[in-house]
Amino acid sequence: MIELFETIKLYFSFSFVIYAFVAGIMIAAVSSLLGVTLVLKRFSYIGDGLSHTAFGAMAMASVLKLSCDTIFVLPVTVLFAVLILCARENSKIKGDASVAMISTGALAIGYFLMNIFSPPANLSGDVCSTLFGSTLILTLTKADTIFSVVIAAFVIILFLYFYNRIFALTFDEDFAHTCGTNTKIVNIIFASVVAAVIVLAMNLVGTLLISALIIFPSVSSMIIFKSFKRVTVFSCIFSITGTITGLFVSVISGTPVGATIVVIDILIFAICTVISPKCEFF
Repeated sequence: MIELFETIKLYFSFSFVIYAFVAGIMIAAVSSLLGVTLVLKRFSYIGDGLSHTAFGAMAMASVLKLSCDTIFVLPVTVLFAVLILCARENSKIKGDASVAMISTGALAIGYFLMNIFSPPANLSGDVCSTLFGSTLILTLTKADTIFSVVIAAFVIILFLYFYNRIFALTFDEDFAHTCGTNTKIVNIIFASVVAAVIVLAMNLVGTLLISALIIFPSVSSMIIFKSFKRVTVFSCIFSITGTITGLFVSVISGTPVGATIVVIDILIFAICTVISPKCEFF
């Protein structure tokens, strides 16, 4: 036990580990906040689609040799978030089909571009790291961490400011519209915020596992709690707990960061499933 504490103390003497934990906690918090609404509105698949879009945008940024790919990836992902939302409402192609087409197309184009125009020495390793978040979170600089914290704080402030409107939109969009809420604008803002969070979450769990970061804490909380406020709060708690535990296990044992966090989230979900019959009064 003493050796374990000494090992943890040693790792926390490195700034990149501290950066990883700070960014990871903020990303986990905002992902879970948005995840509750996405799950209740049956928009979970949008997170998956946007994560694949972000991978394609990242590949294009790599081809263009941009020093800061976030400057390119973020607006592209936000643009596609708005397009997916508009396609879901107006297009002849059904919403789930358009998401599937965009996500798989972006994933294929991204891998194609990385192979043709920018073949690094370890292509398979780079792709695996991007898709599954193997070590990306441990390579964050101080500037990256500050950027993640600022974006996450902005998302939390937006969520709190629009809380009542988000609550209304989540359960009855027609009622919210009748009450004077511009549902289209709020949905576009929400989709844009989700896109921004997904770009941040790519560094934590990779593009393929982002949906798990959004869905598992939310569903785990919904199993036990019935109130929207309690579900949101405990979804955030479960997400942060899973991220911190996953990062600790990953740093100490050398397992992939993204996969480890998702495995911990699955364990939390399993525990909530077991104890849920005893917690119906919540």
